[in-house]
Amino acid sequence: MATITKKDLVDRVAAATKMKRTDVRDVVQCLFDQIVLELGRGNRLEFRDFGIFETKSRAPRVAQNPKTLERVEVPAKRTVKFKVGKLMQDSLDAPDLIEQKVQDHWPHSFSDDQLIAD
Repeated sequence: MATITKKDLVDRVAAATKMKRTDVRDVVQCLFDQIVLELGRGNRLEFRDFGIFETKSRAPRVAQNPKTLERVEVPAKRTVKFKVGKLMQDSLDAPDLIEQKVQDHWPHSFSDDQLIAD
């Protein structure tokens, strides 16, 4: 299993759309910033077929340090919950079918040799 970075995704999108990497990078960063901003405001983000991001509040609790067995107060906090959408779930169940759909729609999205220079 490989780790795909934001740079890897930017390179793929730049190749698929024939846009400059810097422009794609700015759009991707703006998208991530907007997701973080909206989640920080407590809003729910729904991307059809991809998934749903929403915040969840966790109540304060008392935990135990496993090493010292000392009781520790854990404060309340908010976390992000992600519910997988249909297309993403389908891609987990049958990755070859989804990969073919992506390649059909964006023929250059997986081609490293056709990356667009800035």
